[in-house]
Amino acid sequence: MPVDVSQPRLYREDAWRLPFERLRREDPVHYHAKTPFGPYWSVTRYADIMKVELDPATYSSASELGGIQIADQPQGEELPNFIRMDPPRHTAQRRTVAPIVAPSNLANMEGLIRQRTAQVLDGLPRGETFDWADRVSTELTAMMLATLFDFPQADRRKLTHWSDVAICNIEAEDAVVKTNAERMAELGHMAETMAALWQVRAAQPPTFDLISMMAHSDATRNMPTREFIGNFALLIVGGNDTTRNSMSAGLMAMLDNPGEVEKVKADPALMPSLVSETIRWATPVIHMRRTARRDCELGGKQIRAGDKVVMWYVSGNRDDAAIEEPERFLVGRPKARQHLAFGAGIHRCVGDRLAEMQIRILWEELLKRDLEIEVVGPPVRLYSNFIRGIRSLPVRIRA
Repeated sequence: MPVDVSQPRLYREDAWRLPFERLRREDPVHYHAKTPFGPYWSVTRYADIMKVELDPATYSSASELGGIQIADQPQGEELPNFIRMDPPRHTAQRRTVAPIVAPSNLANMEGLIRQRTAQVLDGLPRGETFDWADRVSTELTAMMLATLFDFPQADRRKLTHWSDVAICNIEAEDAVVKTNAERMAELGHMAETMAALWQVRAAQPPTFDLISMMAHSDATRNMPTREFIGNFALLIVGGNDTTRNSMSAGLMAMLDNPGEVEKVKADPALMPSLVSETIRWATPVIHMRRTARRDCELGGKQIRAGDKVVMWYVSGNRDDAAIEEPERFLVGRPKARQHLAFGAGIHRCVGDRLAEMQIRILWEELLKRDLEIEVVGPPVRLYSNFIRGIRSLPVRIRA
């Protein structure tokens, strides 16, 4: 009997590789009949995941059918947002926020991101232990999030806190909230804060920040309260967790594979490959869930209407049928950007280019300084089957 890969402890203990290797080999579309999350299909190979991703008419993301996580949202506490919608509502709401991460705007932000990254790296202590996840990964992403929302920089760590609240597993020993009621109360505080900013922006001419863009768009200006909370939670988590966890996991991968880093030092044109490999290696979003709208066939299995179908990105990104030597951290691999960490199709991460740019600039500034960094203790990983997070990473920079 294959291991139930929905167990959060597998990711806290970083013990997920062998169970997925067995599933890919023996039963790549596997039905788990009895789990804490109810019955579900595990989709573990790259090609099958892509089939699901690219067929939203069959495999729905809609909140009312269960949404995008293996765990159903508590009844009466659903938080719909555009990633938990199917077209056409999904399309209209996504189109509202997409311009902020358009190439022209990213070019405008590059100098600011580089300046902040340099300040953070130059401000790190030398010769003493500090937490890379907090001082670098979280700090840089919090500053970027505050910029995207035009949120007060002095309060930027509130955004990080709300992100942690939104995705936390309440059963974890170190959970930031212990009940769904606590979670909803914290997200209610977030909504109040954002609503105050929203009212000011709605009364002013449009500006180029996420709050103003939503306040002035026909698709989002009149969202019900739960949808308002859901969309802000989505934008905060989406702008935060993928990037910060890639920055921490990526540092460990680079320190473990110095030869790959030397390749980039010798040939800076390999930097985009290093960035893509960092994100594939980290795969910060472990899974996405869909619900079958109709009876269908996938990987030789009969899926029934209403079945829960879980795409394990963390497995697809280790599938040797699609990615050569997937267990190696390898700079310069062919088609490095064709990984699953951002998803695919209509729900592909809207901020993928921004995440890549933030990580690229961090690695460029890091390599420019030629710092001698060592990890001095094990990382503290998130107890979650949804986000492959690193909450703490003790490191030291040699003086």
